[in-house]
Amino acid sequence: MGADHHHGHDHDHGPVDFNRAFLIGIFLNGAFVLVEAGYGFAANSMALLADAGHNLGDVLGLVVAWIGARLAQRPPSARFTYGLKKSSILAALINALLLLIAVGGIGVESIRRLFNPESSDGNVVMAVAAVGIVINTATALLFARGRKGDINVRGAYLHMMADAAVSAGVVVAGGAILWTGARWIDPATSLIVAAIILWGTWGLLAESTSMTLAGTPRGIDPQAVGDALDGLPGVTGTHHLHIWPLSTTETAMTVHLVVNDSVDRDRILGMASAHVHDRFGIVHSTIQVERAADHGDDCPQC
Repeated sequence: MGADHHHGHDHDHGPVDFNRAFLIGIFLNGAFVLVEAGYGFAANSMALLADAGHNLGDVLGLVVAWIGARLAQRPPSARFTYGLKKSSILAALINALLLLIAVGGIGVESIRRLFNPESSDGNVVMAVAAVGIVINTATALLFARGRKGDINVRGAYLHMMADAAVSAGVVVAGGAILWTGARWIDPATSLIVAAIILWGTWGLLAESTSMTLAGTPRGIDPQAVGDALDGLPGVTGTHHLHIWPLSTTETAMTVHLVVNDSVDRDRILGMASAHVHDRFGIVHSTIQVERAADHGDDCPQC
């Protein structure tokens, strides 16, 4: 039997550098949080304060995501033989937890104000929230091209798009306050904000938790990978198939291939590595080849 480790063919599987996007997003949204919170207190608007709290969570989230992305680019060392690639996964998980904390704070204060409504300035609410739509949309567009291939970047993109939608809701709330004079609209809007945040966060939390626990990345079916390897010429079976995320952009796999005695070991290693890379995007594959003659029907591993 033999074993080998393959990284696929000539390709670039490293994370796209969003360093500039993160820095711009952190600066823009950090400045807006200060402005929005200040006007929120001045206008006595829970909707604005809720949105500011959400935006503050997203600024912290952008910082965490940026740090995770930077750490993931560190080269391997004797202690961390894969480098710090999982930092981006940890960043996505921390982002989700930060948002849940923000939801709790917003929800508690909104419910209190719903039963004890206070007056707020609808004009200020609308003007500040309108600025938020522009800033959040612009920030989201900075991450648009990386949202499909990196959960860490996708988390930043989704947060900013959610913020833009939430700010739009706050504008509507400000208009409703001016139109009706109903004070309950402000805290009710902030509860809707909290619900939107919770809805958008749940998927990120579930996926980042799964990746932290080395679950098979979304979009890869282990059964399909096993069937694809079984279909290679000369392969009679597979076992010990494990697939897990190295980072938010890279996937690793280990597997034992049982092959006929006539199969060339080096050739089947190259074929298997190329197959899982091209079809499933698995860039780190460790494959052990075992001869069928060494495996009986009662083999516990097969």
